[in-house]
Amino acid sequence: MTLADKNPGARYVGMLLLVSLVAILTSAAVVVPSGLSLNPADPAAALTAVHDHVGLHLNELAFDVLGWLALTAAGLVLAGNPGTVIRPHLAVPAGGLLAAAGLAGLLHDAGNLAVTQLAAEPVGASAEVAGAVLLTAKWGVNLAGLLWVAATAVTAAGAHLPGRLRRAGGFAALAGLAAVVVPWTTGTHGMSPTLEQLGYALQLPVMIWYGVVGWRLLVTGSRRVSRRPRRR
Repeated sequence: MTLADKNPGARYVGMLLLVSLVAILTSAAVVVPSGLSLNPADPAAALTAVHDHVGLHLNELAFDVLGWLALTAAGLVLAGNPGTVIRPHLAVPAGGLLAAAGLAGLLHDAGNLAVTQLAAEPVGASAEVAGAVLLTAKWGVNLAGLLWVAATAVTAAGAHLPGRLRRAGGFAALAGLAAVVVPWTTGTHGMSPTLEQLGYALQLPVMIWYGVVGWRLLVTGSRRVSRRPRRR
């Protein structure tokens, strides 16, 4: 029996990270081809897209909510099991940042869900209100990305992982940081659909890295966790 069998926190974190990855990627797979990215620069077009594809919109939101909830739960389990996945003194910062990223993502989804009711009338005053709601939601997901990057950096620095995987986490954090910076380069003009897709693409390494870490934790536990106890 390994230490992971006695303390299954590592495997719980791994399972939740994988659920988060699959759910968020599933949501993105619905959003991108259907034109439901909901750019606040053109609220009327966003409301029309939701109005015409309300079923798809609600389905992708359900997957996104599941993804952010799983990420929040993973952060809480990580923070509550110091020393199992990461060095004890870094467990709370890493887990807390991850949970905060999940909560910010849920706020983003709350804004997108509010737009669903506004889409009943895609033009007129509703479009102006939707523009403000969507803009707030977009900055909410930008905050989630920033917190996720910080969690990645802390986890890569202190997790019980092979050196290559920790270095990959550092590079993923840099890519995620670039994704967070993209909206700040637009000034008062707002994000174009192309820049928005670029930001999502730059965030992919963070999600994939956590997916790899999650799989490792689920299957074998962390490097420290999977060691066999010494015989006396």
